[in-house]
Amino acid sequence: MKNNIECEKEQHCHGGTIGYYTHDSGETRTQMRFTMFLPPEDKKTGAYVIFLSGLTCTEDNFTTKANAYQTAMALGLAVLAPDTSPRGDDIPNDDGYDLGQGAGFYLDATQTPWDKNFRMESYLIKELIPQCEAFFDLDPARKSIMGHSMGGHGALTLYFRHPDLFKSCSAFSPIVAPTQVPWGHKAFAAYLGENRDQWAQHDAIQLVQQAKSADQNAEILIDQGLKDDFLKEQLKPELFEQACNVAGQKLTLRQHAGYDHSYFFIQSFINDHLQWHAKIL
Repeated sequence: MKNNIECEKEQHCHGGTIGYYTHDSGETRTQMRFTMFLPPEDKKTGAYVIFLSGLTCTEDNFTTKANAYQTAMALGLAVLAPDTSPRGDDIPNDDGYDLGQGAGFYLDATQTPWDKNFRMESYLIKELIPQCEAFFDLDPARKSIMGHSMGGHGALTLYFRHPDLFKSCSAFSPIVAPTQVPWGHKAFAAYLGENRDQWAQHDAIQLVQQAKSADQNAEILIDQGLKDDFLKEQLKPELFEQACNVAGQKLTLRQHAGYDHSYFFIQSFINDHLQWHAKIL
């Protein structure tokens, strides 16, 4: 696997460094983008957290809106924020915001025309993570994953699908039941076809029920705003809470009056999530 990470720009931030990077992906057959926050060498612990963003986002949304780096600096955590899909004039797309570019759903598509480029799970697991660990000297044994909305779906499903990879998982307003909501129906039908068994392999509720040792997993943290316009139709956190109770998966589900689906919500509680991961890491 060739490591071809290149830095486009970087600058100091809270005593650390935030950089914007590109590299060529064999999985997506495109150039991919990501940001990386790094504490200075004397504060660096080797531990890091991956943040997966939601629908329509790029690598820049979390980087500029979440206000995460002061706390990450204090904890000695690096933070990796990838783009949400392959992009380009020759890459398949859809007129809707919830499919195609900006809406990769962190899975490997099996259906034409998406299957050639939309291989976000393999891109993250096989390329981005190992390349970043080597390039930035990060500890492969000390990484966690979190995300927002579609990225919360990605964080949860990748956590369960790769149980030996991540030490902990958290999410803001995640899509926990994509097989039961419109966002998931549209994306899964396009990317995976009509085989519902394949859908189930990318559904957090289904995956927690299949986990062999859910009671031994680290506790999962989820924050959900009760003023979220997508809460009842698309998110349904109560279904995941029920599934975790049955499976023996430890879960802290915090629901907050007055908060919506925006980055104002994320920045209000991002410090809690970083501290949560740092304790486990």
